[in-house]
Amino acid sequence: MSLLSAPLAVRRAAMGLLLTGFAAAGAAAPAVADDGLVVVSSGGFAEAFKALSPIYETQAGAVPVKQVFGPSMGDTAGAIPARLARGEAIDVVVMVEPALDHLMADGWLVPGSKRRLALSRIACAVPSGEPTVPLDDVAQVKQAFLQAPSVAWSDSASGQYIQGELLARLGIEADVKAKGRQIPATPVGEILARHEAAFGCQQRSELQPVRGIDIVGDLPAELQRVTPYAAARVARSRRPQAAERYLDFLTGRDSAPAIRAAGLEPVVR
Repeated sequence: MSLLSAPLAVRRAAMGLLLTGFAAAGAAAPAVADDGLVVVSSGGFAEAFKALSPIYETQAGAVPVKQVFGPSMGDTAGAIPARLARGEAIDVVVMVEPALDHLMADGWLVPGSKRRLALSRIACAVPSGEPTVPLDDVAQVKQAFLQAPSVAWSDSASGQYIQGELLARLGIEADVKAKGRQIPATPVGEILARHEAAFGCQQRSELQPVRGIDIVGDLPAELQRVTPYAAARVARSRRPQAAERYLDFLTGRDSAPAIRAAGLEPVVR
């Protein structure tokens, strides 16, 4: 069971034990990273993050941004909850909002520092050049899943929805799970590009930068699950003012074009 899936009391107890351990080891606060503001982004916001950070660094008084990447959830070592739990020096996290809310409730993030940045929609893709089925309605989505010889979905927000809700809603759960798999950490697009699956779905913003695939389209409105992405300041950050400034920048109007170009719908203050 991952830390995020544990009951709130268990998560808080685990956090308390971890922080006590840090203090006992003389590491009550990680050292300030030499290479500037450390920001960890999950995959859905990654392309926007890559585009925005260099723009931010050109502003007067801005500190350099160290770009780090990791899933919002899951049990991999690079997942944001795991990074926080082992005491990595992090100033800002950008991730799926419900997962961020869990971390804030547990005390890892500064209350009131959350900024909603963008809305993300689920799209589906195939390896480049492979025949596709339109995804304009429920019947077509069902057909696309059923006719594919193999299917992949992620272990983050979109994949949890597909595995835990969408397939059952379509009445094809047993058929698809027999030939499909949930992909930890690796973008689904990369699995498709390597022809390790014939059909796959993930956040459009995560599929869009992958070469070697064709995006068929977004899930139709009646099946779509829109995921908000948000950012917040880490409670143990040693650069709180720089972190707040960076959060302000992410939600400013000047950031909207890069967010939109990455396949997301920006949320502007």
